Amino acid sequence: MAEAGTHRRGPDAFIHLAAAGVSVLLDATDGRLPAVVHWGPSLGPLTLADARALTMAAEEPRSGNVVDEPVRVAILPEHTAGWQGKPGLVGHHAGADWSPLFTVTSIDVDEMPSGEPLIESGPASVTFRAEDSVAGLGVVVEVELLVSGLLRVRAQVQNRAPEVYALEDLHVVLPIPLRAQEILDFAGRWGRERVPQRRELVVGIHEREGRKGRTGHDAATILSVGTPGFGFRHGELWGVHVAFSGNHRHYAERLPAGAQVLGGGELLLPGEVRLATGEAYETPWVYGAYGAGLDDQAHRFHRYLRSRSTHPVRPRPVTLNVWEAVYFDHDTPRLLDLAERAARIGVERYVLDDGWFKGRRDDHRGLGDWTVDEEVWPDGLTPLVDRVLQLGMEFGLWFEPEMISEESDLARAHPEWIMRTGDRLPVRARNQQVLNLAIPEAFDHVLAQMTAILIRYDIAYIKWDHNRDLVDAGAPPRGAAGVHEQTLAAYRLMEAVKARFPGLEIEACSSGGGRVDLGVIERTDRVWASDDTDPLERQQINRWTMQLLPAELIGAHVGAGINDSTGRAHALSFRAATSLFGHLGVEWDLAKATEQESRDLALWIELYKHHRHLLHTGDLVRGEEIDPAFQLTGAVSTDRSQALMFLAFLGRPVVSPRGRLTIPGLNPEKRYRVSPVRIGTPDPGRADPAWYGVDSGVVLSGRALAVAGLHLPGSFPERVVVLHVTEE
Repeated sequence: MAEAGTHRRGPDAFIHLAAAGVSVLLDATDGRLPAVVHWGPSLGPLTLADARALTMAAEEPRSGNVVDEPVRVAILPEHTAGWQGKPGLVGHHAGADWSPLFTVTSIDVDEMPSGEPLIESGPASVTFRAEDSVAGLGVVVEVELLVSGLLRVRAQVQNRAPEVYALEDLHVVLPIPLRAQEILDFAGRWGRERVPQRRELVVGIHEREGRKGRTGHDAATILSVGTPGFGFRHGELWGVHVAFSGNHRHYAERLPAGAQVLGGGELLLPGEVRLATGEAYETPWVYGAYGAGLDDQAHRFHRYLRSRSTHPVRPRPVTLNVWEAVYFDHDTPRLLDLAERAARIGVERYVLDDGWFKGRRDDHRGLGDWTVDEEVWPDGLTPLVDRVLQLGMEFGLWFEPEMISEESDLARAHPEWIMRTGDRLPVRARNQQVLNLAIPEAFDHVLAQMTAILIRYDIAYIKWDHNRDLVDAGAPPRGAAGVHEQTLAAYRLMEAVKARFPGLEIEACSSGGGRVDLGVIERTDRVWASDDTDPLERQQINRWTMQLLPAELIGAHVGAGINDSTGRAHALSFRAATSLFGHLGVEWDLAKATEQESRDLALWIELYKHHRHLLHTGDLVRGEEIDPAFQLTGAVSTDRSQALMFLAFLGRPVVSPRGRLTIPGLNPEKRYRVSPVRIGTPDPGRADPAWYGVDSGVVLSGRALAVAGLHLPGSFPERVVVLHVTEE
């Protein structure tokens, strides 16, 4: 039965979806699985004749040593259609039924009227159901164009045969035009996440696999292919993102005949999905983002995320996390003093990190025993929680629910709950193992312990950590691969905690930025982008994390003057200005700050509070590179009446900095005042241009600012100049 609000059609239609300047034309004729005829810039209104002509125009010619029918690439590409690239479905019934031929039986179109075999709509959802009665398989393909112009697709396979169906792979693909020839994706490691890398798309497969049991510090994040040399505001690009926090795959493939696609889905380990009669497996959502430049692509993700009913909308509180201040040294007077200092400078949330629970004096023990350590906290956490609340701040607490220490009461009581393959334990990572949450009793145990803590104390926020890869992660009793079920169980645990405690916020941390994806963000309220708070590193990490997530979902903290991760020393102005464009926090022992530093930091926090609505609702803009030594990033309000821009000086240019700074994203017909924002202790010896020295700023049109610009102000390297732009 079609759901209420949908129209069920027979298996023969063209469907044209359009939103935010993007068109998606689907060919679902002749009972075949849907194929994307066009995904990209708007096609405008179409007739049925237009749709047929576009479909014919997209057919490959039958020349050379190829099959006699035009090869049609469905969203779930089929070997039976003559497609010689990676097939969408890989599986079998004891070696049989490995190359199915599906016939569409129905098409459900959300909120569309019946009528001609061409259906035109704005954003909508379309569900295709198909079957292969000989193979005993059914599939469902869902295609949804969101209001932001973001496209998302997922597929489901159901076993209808009496034999078990061994599923090895199920993924979806989206075709891209031949003018897309340059790949951009991301690499990285712990403390150096989301490093952009480019290469040419050549014949074959550019494939990025994540086999860590979490998204990974080196994740592709968004794999895009675009016109050569595409930038932030020029060129075209098409990208995919797999919204899943376990093993996953992104890829781009070009065939010798000229067809090329982007694809992705979950990466299944051997034997992870075996479907009995009537059972089904569904892929995660795979998001497709077309953009006229990188900023346009990012806006589609940001506008979708901000449109969700679960998106955090209250002002993002300034957060102090105590980790780099005290590490495992949980001394109550010291932590109370830190709370007093935090409140005085305007902090709104205080988070107690790792080390509060039983036996946890270092990272060798205690994970899984989520009870307050009475030796360290004889009165429980009450003295600290009460004082934090009295000071007007929220209280937050660190958990790592998916992990277990071998030295813990839980491991001694239930060693069978540790993920393993056979009788051996996996190699340790960060001195810990993985707790198998797919075991109902283990899941219930962790949920009960977390619930008890959250009931006992007034906790508004959880920092949810995940500090190791899932290596050799088997599930009892046979030691079968268990990453798939573990990932789904982690999602269920997050959902269960949130359901029990409405209003609770969760930060997704995974050794820093090891779990940044749209699967986890559907269940959490921000990510910790990296354990590295060095502002020079964070300039790049934050900038490229924003390709997927808006600033309000990215934790960015002001660290100590000498950074714990890199040993570099930086001025407070660079540390604070770098963290301002994000969800601002502090990761610093404030007892070691000078009085002047405390006063300056309070001013930066005040500036954040004044502008956070703009920073967290405005459109991301990034300037094209004029020199590797400079980098412009900022937010423009949705009505384009104001902007806050951050000009980062990352190093020293090869030649004297005589270039001009252009400011994109403003209304070309309006006039704007550009004023420097001066906070705290100024740098000595600056050589600034005339416009920068005028406190009232300079007034120019949006067009002039975008194409002519302003002479770069002077600065030492590793500093940020903040500019406030307001419409006159």
